[in-house]
Order: sequence, then structure tokens, then C-alpha cells
Amino acid sequence: MSTRATGGLSLVRSDFAGQPRWALVGSGALDHVTTDHIRTGELETVPVDRQELRVLVGNVMDALKHYGASFASTPGGASWLHVQHVPVRRFVTEVLRKLLALNAWEPFASTPAPLAPAPYEGRVGLRSSSSREYLAYTITWSGIAYLLGAETPYNLTRSAQLRNRARVSTANTDPSPLPSDLQQRDVVALSWTSRHADTLMPVLAELERDGRTSLLLDVATDPAERCPVPMATGIDLRSAPSDLFSLSGTTEGLHPRDDEHVVRIKGHDVHLARLVVLLSVLLETSGGCTQPSWRTILRAEIWLDGVLSATRPHTVLLSNDTSPLGALAAHAAERHDVNTVHVQHGAWSAESVAWPALHCRDIVVMGERDLPIARAWVCHPDAEVHVLGQPRFDALAGLGREAQRRYLETVLAPGNRRAPARIAVWACQPFSPGHLKAQVDLLLDGLSAAAGDWGLVIAPHPAQGAVAFATLLKRDGGPPVAVADLRVGARGCLAGADVLVSAYSTCGIEAALLDVPVLEIGPPGERTLDLADSGLATRCHDAGDIAEALSALRDPGTPVPRTALDVVCRWRGDSAAQVARLITQRAEASARSSDHVHHDAPSATFASPQGEGAPAR
Repeated sequence: MSTRATGGLSLVRSDFAGQPRWALVGSGALDHVTTDHIRTGELETVPVDRQELRVLVGNVMDALKHYGASFASTPGGASWLHVQHVPVRRFVTEVLRKLLALNAWEPFASTPAPLAPAPYEGRVGLRSSSSREYLAYTITWSGIAYLLGAETPYNLTRSAQLRNRARVSTANTDPSPLPSDLQQRDVVALSWTSRHADTLMPVLAELERDGRTSLLLDVATDPAERCPVPMATGIDLRSAPSDLFSLSGTTEGLHPRDDEHVVRIKGHDVHLARLVVLLSVLLETSGGCTQPSWRTILRAEIWLDGVLSATRPHTVLLSNDTSPLGALAAHAAERHDVNTVHVQHGAWSAESVAWPALHCRDIVVMGERDLPIARAWVCHPDAEVHVLGQPRFDALAGLGREAQRRYLETVLAPGNRRAPARIAVWACQPFSPGHLKAQVDLLLDGLSAAAGDWGLVIAPHPAQGAVAFATLLKRDGGPPVAVADLRVGARGCLAGADVLVSAYSTCGIEAALLDVPVLEIGPPGERTLDLADSGLATRCHDAGDIAEALSALRDPGTPVPRTALDVVCRWRGDSAAQVARLITQRAEASARSSDHVHHDAPSATFASPQGEGAPAR
């Protein structure tokens, strides 16, 4: 490759003393380079085999577990690698994606050789993201050189971008005291996103109607993700201590010296001690509730132990038990001999989860297709999986289609302007800016070519800010485009749409349940919810597919049969009541069992609620 590049870094062949060698250099120095070279930005666009990537990530995580899982643990016995598995796994995925891209570039694949870093480039940096809070950590190419054994005396661990993030004081190391008015509660629930709150709150309300009390711990650090104040008096809402997520600082045990331990990946020896050193950046940086630092985890365990000791619940209720706070809460509940219930809050697929692991005792899934997935992911030895639907979908039948349609028309045509006859709603995901741009271009090209008068309303993901879409709206000609209010979101407007468009937003399931046509967009290989496989959506790979699908919507469709919907989500309007019944029956059976010396007494038998409940093993 000999195209001239300016800015950024490039990988250049620079043999020395007759031996092949590769070096990272500034792209501005390539004016007279005649050897093989490629910009690192281009290298990162090289497609990789996703299945191979998943297998290799699993191999590296296994190697990390055997090598260093014991390097740091909480006082309650939770390993750093167990609690922080999700951010660690995502970082490892970034490492392997770069290694696979390196191997896929023919000049390097034909002549693999040592890689020299770019002096002064930090080894760990951040990728662009449209999420308001999430820190998308990545490894730099100099970090790759470091992992492969290169000497990097002039490279700091953190990139300048990470070093420039505001450093938070770590002087206060004592946990905040618990409120003195905590009372005994039947259920303790944990939420840190609006999707968690919307999933758990209906269940807690059903429990309250049955005379059961609960404590909802809101640990969100993004104000937009916090729980609304419950209307029911039996639900006590408390927030995490204000300083819980402000802790950064060194993690003891995660700075091992170089040793001989490596994991072999596609012909490369990745040094495990150096990988742990790079991972320490993730654990030493305060990243909010989605990526808490290790010091925060240590404090959070003390806080959760105090809450569980004060409230003495029979159940801990979660809608995420794999991310750091969820894994920690499930671990704490087990130590307190409290049952754990996980309610699936989003669609699952092999590609959509950072870590295929479920730690709770009872796992509630949305549809029949989730049953085998959940059974494959369970970790609890006595786990049972129950197909009971999605509690936050219970309210879908009450959405006002006409009111939502008026909102869409007002957003697209404020004042007295004429609204388009047909309206598409795009339910977004917090993609990178480049990915968002590619999707909106694909969608607008399809809308422009479709028969009919179309407009587009962009519904941001709850984790996104409206600023992420400012540049996307600057396009000459084409259909009118507007962004829905963040407080409205896709749920607040999809019932009024002629079609809902998404790659893999759970809103696609909501639209299908309401008989709103769904398009799953993206080039071949793009991850979707696979609703098309169940006959609930149309798969569109390009603008032509979108135009054809939109034009076909002019003909009235046939309602999707319930049997097809049940595959994706059991929807009867009583999911919250079913989950509440599961919780109370499990607690009552446990209480009866503990009252008898002989645990095989008939009264100790547990009956699953309606839907499906089956042992995982």
C-alpha cells in the first residue's frame, strides 16, 4: 500500500541489520517511504471473523483467570477478575481485534516480526463513543507492541486523553455511614440505568400490592438514568452514598513484574503480566456506575453488606448480574444466604453480551428463544430459568397511538408546516460517531428512494445525548429529520410510527408486540436482534432493501400470530405479577423448608408460576 497519508500513525516495515522489523511512525513522515506501510486507522477497519474473535477472547480470559485471578480480591472473597469481568473482557476484545487485523494485513502476515512502538504514545486510550458516561477503553498500537514484548521506556501507561481526565481526591477511604432508619424489607433491588428501573419497578409495585415491602437502591451516576420516586408506600427508594463512585487510585496486586507467562494468539506471544498492568488502568480510574474503580468496589461491598444486614431481605432482585455492580450484588447476596432473581431487561444473542454468564438463582427471560441461551449461561448450581416476559412491556397496551402520532408530526413539522404522510422512527444505540453516521446515511438514502412521503424521527438511546446527532442532521435535501426529546425516547413515540428502524434496540421487540412494522438495518454481518428470523421484522442490508421494504408497507400487512411473538417475548400484560409471584413462592417455600428438619416434606414443594420454569441443569 503506497497511498500518501497525513496525520496519525502508520505501521512501516523498517528492517535493521538484515532482520525484518516493523515500526510505528507518524504518518507525516511517509513522503519518501518505499517499503510496505499502512495507516493504523486503515488497519483498524480490516474486517475480522467474529466467531474466531469470540473464541480467542475466551481463551485469553481463561489464561488470565489461571494466571492472575488471585492477585486482588474483596474482603468478601470476590476476585477482581470476577467482579470486573465485563470491562476486562471488552478491553481484551480490543486487543485481539487489533492482533487479528495485524495478521490479516498480508505484508505483515507474510513477514511477522517485532513491532517498535511510537515514542511517548500512551498504551491505553479511549475510543469515541456517543454514550454520555461510558468510557470506551482501548489499547493503542504502542500498547500492542508492549504486549508483544517490546521495550517501551518512553510510553506512559495512560494516553494523554486519559491523563487529562479530572483526577478525583482519594483522601476519604472510610465508607459513608448507613442511614439509621433502614428497616427490614422483603426484597432489595438494585438499579443503575433507566432500563433497570423500568424493569424492576413494576415488579416491586406488584409485591407491594401483595403486602410485601422492598428497598430499591438507585446507584446511577448519570442523572438521566435515576429511578423515579415510587408511588407505592411499600417501596423505599435510596441512593448510593454520594462519594461512592468518586474513588480512583492504585490497585495493589495488579502491577506484576515481567515474567515468562504468555498466551499464544495467532502466532503472537501476549505477555500476561503486561496485560494485567494495562488492565489496571480500567480498575484504577473512576468510571461511574457502569465501570466502577476497584476502590469503589471495595467500598460498595461494605455498603451492600451493611444494607443487607440491616434489611434482612429474602430476595435480591437484579436486571443485570454480570456487570461489576450486579456481579458484586449477587456475590454479596449469596454470602448473606439471600435468594437472587435476575430479570432480563434487554434482548440476548451470542454477539450482544460482554460476558455470557448469569449468576442468580432464578433467571427470568422474555421469550422461548432465550430459554436455551440462559441455560447455557447459568453459573449458579441450582439455577432455574423462567419464561415470564418483560415487566416493563406490561404497559405497552396503554400507549396512546394518536397522541404519539401527533408528537411525531409536531417534531417533524413545528408550527403550521405540513408533516410528512409517513413517519419512520429510528431507535438508536450508543454507537461510535462514525457508526452512527454510516447508519443514518444508509437510512436516509433508503427513505429518499422509497415510494411515498417519508420523514424520520431519531429516538436516542437513554445513554446518549442529543448532541451526538447534531452533525447527522446537516444534510442537504432528502426527507425531513428531527430528534425526539431524550425524555420521550423510542418508547414515547414508536406506537405512532409507520415503521420502527433499528439494528438491535429492544424497542424493535416493543414495536413488534404493537404490530408496528420493524426494519433491522445494517450491512451483512451487522449484529441485529434476529427478529427477521421469527417473521417479526424485515432485514435490510442496504438502501435499496430499505426502500423496497418501506414501499411494501403501503399494502396492509397481516398481524403476527401470538405463537411467533411468544418466541421473542411472552406478552400477556402480567409479567410483573408473574415475577412477583415467583419471588414470593420461592421465599415461602424456603421459609417452610427451614422450619422443618425433613426437607422432603410435601409442603416444601416449590411450584413455578405460569410460563416456563425449569432447572438449568
